[in-house]
Amino acid sequence: MWNRLKEDIQMIKERDPAAKNYVEILFCYPGLHATWFHRIAHGLYLQKWYTIARLISHLSRWVTGIEIHPGVKIGRRLFIDHGMGVVMGETTEIGDDCLIYKGVVLGGTRLEKKKRHPTLGNRVVVGSNSTILGAITIGDGARIGSGSVVVKPVPPGATVVGVPGRIVESLSPEKLELDFEHGNIPDPLSDIMKMLLQLHNKLEDRVKRLERLEDQNSKNIPSEE
Repeated sequence: MWNRLKEDIQMIKERDPAAKNYVEILFCYPGLHATWFHRIAHGLYLQKWYTIARLISHLSRWVTGIEIHPGVKIGRRLFIDHGMGVVMGETTEIGDDCLIYKGVVLGGTRLEKKKRHPTLGNRVVVGSNSTILGAITIGDGARIGSGSVVVKPVPPGATVVGVPGRIVESLSPEKLELDFEHGNIPDPLSDIMKMLLQLHNKLEDRVKRLERLEDQNSKNIPSEE
């Protein structure tokens, strides 16, 4: 258990450049606290002490602003960065080395008492304010852009953006990385707008050339007497 705690703290020190020292991480990272609360709640949940488990998860929500149902299965070295507003439903499953930013919702779309929440593979990164709904699988190394709404499975190494989410990039297994630069996410709508602007500029230049040619021709036409 102590090794897991040290692993969690070391992981944050390596991934977050804002982390200055281990004392700061221990006392000032709600994502870390939520993960530790959840381990206690999840252990009680597996023992079918459902009410006590829910009370602990509710206390965690009050303290950290992060809501994790005690039934959620979480792998090793999960980093919930900032974390305010994160919600994880009961049958959510999260692999190892995942990174989740604030406002993320891992929600369900059905009322049946069965698997109804997402499964995240290893090294998945979910951007701020994203929503992943339903019993879908997000493949290893996938990246979900900020503000996206994902309702369909995502293959390994894919980058998804938009509402609804669209795959805009796929990485080969050897290129999969944990780092996720939000400013470098491909944006298909932005690309379309750039193409339209380029086309507009070309048409505008052509119109100007035609106007100059017409003006020159009109000056060369002799006037009628």
